[in-house]
Amino acid sequence: MNSWDKKMNSVKERFRVLSAFNNEAVLDKETGLVWERSPMKQALLWPNARLVCAQKDIGGRGGWRLPAFNELTSLVDPAVAVSGVPRLPPGHPFLNVQASAYWSATIFAEEPGFALTVNFQFVAGSDAPVGVNDANTNGGLNPVWAVRGGAAGPNSY
Repeated sequence: MNSWDKKMNSVKERFRVLSAFNNEAVLDKETGLVWERSPMKQALLWPNARLVCAQKDIGGRGGWRLPAFNELTSLVDPAVAVSGVPRLPPGHPFLNVQASAYWSATIFAEEPGFALTVNFQFVAGSDAPVGVNDANTNGGLNPVWAVRGGAAGPNSY
């Protein structure tokens, strides 16, 4: 079990494309999570996003879920400050990641019916190093990035 107390500055050291998953998944050795290598581009409502993740077969394996906001934010590289480019570490192995806000499984406690999103888009003038917002679970459409492993947390399923 990983303790999240590591910081790996080398992308080659941190991320490994998993050949056992037909190169469709990436192990993040910093967190111990396994990520879908190529998130789907289609934006979904939050309830559908959770279901789609649960039904995924990536690299011949099930067990996928919508990530908690802290898991998703672990991928954000705040040093990337270019509009239109996903805020991921340069040289990352992921494919088709959008410079957009992605759904998390985390419900926003102060506003029933809202879940947290993590923004992979640089927002000029923002003083937030990592963009986390809330979105209506029944009205907002956001892309989805599935994860496997780790502790899902109370809002996951």
